[in-house]
Amino acid sequence: MTRYRDAHLGACLDVEVREGPGGTQRLRSSVALQPYPVRLTDRLEHWAREAPARTLAARRQRGGEWVRLDYAQMLARAHAIGQALAARGLSAERPVVILSGNDLEHLSLALGAMWAGVPYAPISPAYSLISQDFGKLRHIVGLLTPGLVFAADDAYGKAIRAVVDPGVEVVLGEGAIEGRSTTPFSALLDTVPGREVEAAHARVGPDTIVKFLFTSGSTRVPKAVINTQRMLCANQQMLCQSMAFLADEPPVLVDWLPWNHTFGGNHNTGITLYNGGTLYIDDGKPTVQGIAETLRNLREISPTVYFNVPKGLEEIAAAMETDEVLRTSLFRRLQAFMFAGAGLSQPVWDQLDRMAERTVGERIPMLTGLGMTETAPSCTFALRPGAVRSGHIGLPCPGVEVKLVPADGKTEIRFRGPHVMPGYWRMPEVTETAFDDEGYYCTGDAVKWIEPSDPLQGLMFDGRIAEDFKLSSGTFVSVGPLRARIVAFGAPCVQDAVITGPDRDDVGMLVFPRLDECRRLAALPETANAAEVLRHPQVRAFFQALVERLWREGTGSASRVARAHVMAEPPSIDRDEITDKGSINQRAVLRHRAALVDALYRGDGAEDILLPRRA
Repeated sequence: MTRYRDAHLGACLDVEVREGPGGTQRLRSSVALQPYPVRLTDRLEHWAREAPARTLAARRQRGGEWVRLDYAQMLARAHAIGQALAARGLSAERPVVILSGNDLEHLSLALGAMWAGVPYAPISPAYSLISQDFGKLRHIVGLLTPGLVFAADDAYGKAIRAVVDPGVEVVLGEGAIEGRSTTPFSALLDTVPGREVEAAHARVGPDTIVKFLFTSGSTRVPKAVINTQRMLCANQQMLCQSMAFLADEPPVLVDWLPWNHTFGGNHNTGITLYNGGTLYIDDGKPTVQGIAETLRNLREISPTVYFNVPKGLEEIAAAMETDEVLRTSLFRRLQAFMFAGAGLSQPVWDQLDRMAERTVGERIPMLTGLGMTETAPSCTFALRPGAVRSGHIGLPCPGVEVKLVPADGKTEIRFRGPHVMPGYWRMPEVTETAFDDEGYYCTGDAVKWIEPSDPLQGLMFDGRIAEDFKLSSGTFVSVGPLRARIVAFGAPCVQDAVITGPDRDDVGMLVFPRLDECRRLAALPETANAAEVLRHPQVRAFFQALVERLWREGTGSASRVARAHVMAEPPSIDRDEITDKGSINQRAVLRHRAALVDALYRGDGAEDILLPRRA
């Protein structure tokens, strides 16, 4: 075993590396994980005692004013809702299903369920409001067999009527569902706490299931990941030891990231609760239509740490160029940015650095790492000041055991620790295949050392092993890094790309464009349809230049894009081509659009195919 330490940068950059047979390596931080609570609600109780009037969560009313719930109020809500749920006999076999997005009722219900030891499952609103066949929602409800379903309003009525058994109680925040009796959310709040909730709370321990979080279903149907109290509490302590600034002052977050995903629902709400902070629920989104609300909130509320996906940071960076109020508010007390979900392009990164230097005289640290639904989520962080780049995932958090295993010409990263799930709910066969014979969770993610001779520089992401393929020549194509290059080079007009070419002579791509950005480039009105936008000379020239660059800068057949088609038809959530968080499912797209791929290689529809001008 070899221990590496950078004494100038702190204990988080300590790492021990142990070599194993067959090229396997094992990593861990030499810093021990400190004690953590038995229950996450212990932190709610602590802060309700220490800072009862401090705002825990706030959300804007339709009129624009913030509605706030302080720690004392939320603890009282948890007691009342916990009693209501305990009295209904709900359990892991009959959990609570939450169909709605982020709001104060959702958070109250979640903490009430957590207090009473009743598992809950936050479900992507897209499965109810966007899907046309409710296929994923039907699968989820069938798997969970809920005893109670909550929805914010009657917009969810069609989905509820389609998939929820008439015998299951439905709780609504407001409105009514035709032909269906419902319970008002206020009835849960009006419940008087009693002995049932006291007894239920006393039974809650480290192995109690807090929630079921569903995977995106990018490779198969969504799986219900069991999240226990131990997982959530251990991971929050890992975060505290990795991000020491969280102890400097109670964190303030302005956050839109959805609670049905682990980044928003575990990482960010957990940071708030664990550290006695305040979460301002942002109803904005990183889209042309939704970013205005995010910018409005950031002009008013100054976060201490800011989390977003790369597209959101891109929109904010662009807006700050001409918005001094936004720039001043965002940087006033910001201690760190963090992004996840995709790579952040270097131009956007540089732009944020430039804005920070212009506003507060120094750069704000940019953090990133690797985490997943099955690990609560955080496993590694890239924290080295001034040295973090897009694609870096860093080193293991205290308490995380990492195993690097050679696999198909790459290196798979695997995790073990108190933050790792016990398994998938009601899927024993899938659970068994998810772990190796030493109990490490097999991620399917590939990584590599930034500099093998200097482990303190950390690891970087190297794609998904299952997505990679071989050309007819036997040359191996690493899909993840190539897709990342395409998205980076194609900013801002490329949403994502699917790589084609298994058993063919060369690499191609199906590009999913950002139509709003393409319209902006061509100065076309919002009413212009996809075909009209994509055939506009300026848009066509943009994508032709992208193909030229990818061909010119490729180093061989595995990294050169030889043909491309820009998609007018967006990816379909009902065909599993895109997940609810916007991730493209490569396999599903290739399966459903096989005829289009064949045409791409035959040359059919030449007017829609882009080819590089080869020497």
